[in-house]
Amino acid sequence: MPDSPFPKLMSNSNQNLKSADFFSLAGLILGAVIVLSPLFVVFLTSFVPPGSNIEILPKNNWSLGNYQDAWHRGKFLLAFANSTLVAIAVTAFQIVTSALAGYALARLKFRGRQALLLVVLATLVIPFQLLVIPIFLVLKWGHLINTYGALILPTAVNGFGIFLLRQYFQTIPVELEEAATIDGANRLQILWQVMLPLARPALVTLFLFTFIAEWNDLFKPLVFTTRPELRTVQLALAEFQEQFTNNWPLMMAAVTIATVPVMVLFLIGQRQFIRGIATTGIKN
Repeated sequence: MPDSPFPKLMSNSNQNLKSADFFSLAGLILGAVIVLSPLFVVFLTSFVPPGSNIEILPKNNWSLGNYQDAWHRGKFLLAFANSTLVAIAVTAFQIVTSALAGYALARLKFRGRQALLLVVLATLVIPFQLLVIPIFLVLKWGHLINTYGALILPTAVNGFGIFLLRQYFQTIPVELEEAATIDGANRLQILWQVMLPLARPALVTLFLFTFIAEWNDLFKPLVFTTRPELRTVQLALAEFQEQFTNNWPLMMAAVTIATVPVMVLFLIGQRQFIRGIATTGIKN
C-alpha cells in the first residue's frame, strides 16, 4: 500500500510556519533594536565623565556626576512635583469627562447624537497651538495666568478620550445594563458600578496617553506661566539647551532622569494598554 501524502504535507506546513515565525521574530528584534538604540546611546552618553570626550562606551571610569549635577541644576524635585500634580489632575479630569460624555454618546438616544459625535471628532484635527490666543485671553480674564489652573484647565476635556470610551462602551453587552436597571440602578450607578469596572483597559489606555502627553508638554508651561515655582520637567530640560555650547553628557543625564518615570509607568500598564487598544474598534 503506498504511503499517504498527508504526513509530507503536514511536515511542509510545519516548516513554513516555523519559517514564518522565525522571520516575524527577526523583524520584531530588528524593529526593537532600531527603536531602542537612540535610548541606549542617550543612556550611555550620560555616564561620560565631565570634561572627557564623548564616546558611546567610555573607556575611563563611568561617572554618576552628570546625574548629580543635572538633578541639582534642573531642580528636578520641584519639577517632578509640578509635572506629577498637573499630569494627574488633567488625567483625572479627562477620565471623568470622557466617561460621562462617552457613555452618553454610546447609550443615550437623543436628537443630534451623531452630529455631536462628529463635532467631538472634529476637535481632534484642530491643533492646540491654533487655540492658544483665545485660551490665553480666557485664562487672563479668569486671573488664571501663572497658576496651576492655566496648566490644567485647557486640556481638562479631550475628544480622543471621549471617542475612546464611547467605542469601548459599545463593546459591552446592553443586557448587563438592563439587568442593573431591573435591580433598581439609575444611569450614574450603572456607569459607576457596571460600565467603568468593565472598561478598565480603556481607562488605563486613556490614563497612559494623557499622563505621558502632559508630562512631555512644554507648550502650556512656556506660554501660560513665568513663575519659577511652577516650572515643570520639560521647562527644566529646556534650560540645559544653551545657545552656542552644549554639555551633552549633562543633557543626556537630564533626559534620562525625565524619561524614567514615564517608561516605568508604561511598563506597568502595558498589558491593559494593549488590550484597551485592541478591543476598541470602530462601531456605529
